[in-house]
Amino acid sequence: MILRAKLLSAVTGAALLGGAAGAQELSVAYFLEWPMPFQYAKETGMYEEALGMEINWRAFDTGTAMSAAMASGDIQLSVSQGVPPFVVAVSAGQDLQIVDVAVSYSDNDNCVVAEALEIDKDSAKELEGKKAAVPLGTAAHYGFLKQMNHFGVDISTMDVVNMAPPEGAAAIAQGAVDMFCGWGGSLRRAKEHGNVLLTGQEKEDLGILVFDVTSGPADFIAENPDVVAKFLAVTAEANAMWADPANRDKMLPVIAKDSGMDVEATAATIDTFVFPTVEEQLSEKWLGGGAQEFMKGVADVFVEAGSIDAALDTYEDNVNIGPLTQAAGGS
Repeated sequence: MILRAKLLSAVTGAALLGGAAGAQELSVAYFLEWPMPFQYAKETGMYEEALGMEINWRAFDTGTAMSAAMASGDIQLSVSQGVPPFVVAVSAGQDLQIVDVAVSYSDNDNCVVAEALEIDKDSAKELEGKKAAVPLGTAAHYGFLKQMNHFGVDISTMDVVNMAPPEGAAAIAQGAVDMFCGWGGSLRRAKEHGNVLLTGQEKEDLGILVFDVTSGPADFIAENPDVVAKFLAVTAEANAMWADPANRDKMLPVIAKDSGMDVEATAATIDTFVFPTVEEQLSEKWLGGGAQEFMKGVADVFVEAGSIDAALDTYEDNVNIGPLTQAAGGS
């Protein structure tokens, strides 16, 4: 698996050497039904104007598919790729790098304790001996382990059942488990039957980060730093526009349409997202060290769960702050 990934990375490099450095077109991956401010810039031509080239936007269903497209050379940048699939790819030898933090959504990935137990962060030790539905090998699994460690809960006493979030949400609703861990709509449904132990901000303060990134093949980034920097600068501009409530009514319908969602659903989703400023992204909490440490933690969880063969010793080489720093200087 490692050899195959390295060969795929070599193919990517060869393809990019053949034309990306002088490219007049940039192919970028993104998700539908995952509304973000960059989509306003996407739909209004801000990227093309800043980069002076045509951008081919391609919608994907999963972050693993994004990794495969970057390996083949079909995609040069992926917006909002999840950290777990990124970690899986680079752990297997694919030469990818993170260039920015696309979105943080710590309140959209969490653990919920059944309301009947009346357990909160002050009585979390009472979770010992309880049954938890946890999707193993995911960021939610990592968050579960970190939270239990923080509260001093002996996980060996717990019955941890591997359940995908929809199954876990159904289980906690039926009273079949005492705790649910997961994200998205499943998390919202689970919260109807219980409470979270820690808020998103409280988790972040413990180093439990839940975020997506903008990523790309290392070769492409090295050969096209100006292109990447200009792209990130436009993304940062769109984020700054969204941060001003005065722009919400103008931007929301455009973002909703491009996301394939109605305005109400778009607002409900995007309101759980945080888009860190460039300065925040470059801080120790994020790309200054926190993200690298987080990726190592996720990888180690994946190894323990049998999801990947091995973790890298460090993920420092998989973060490249050069383009973002350049974008900050030009803003």
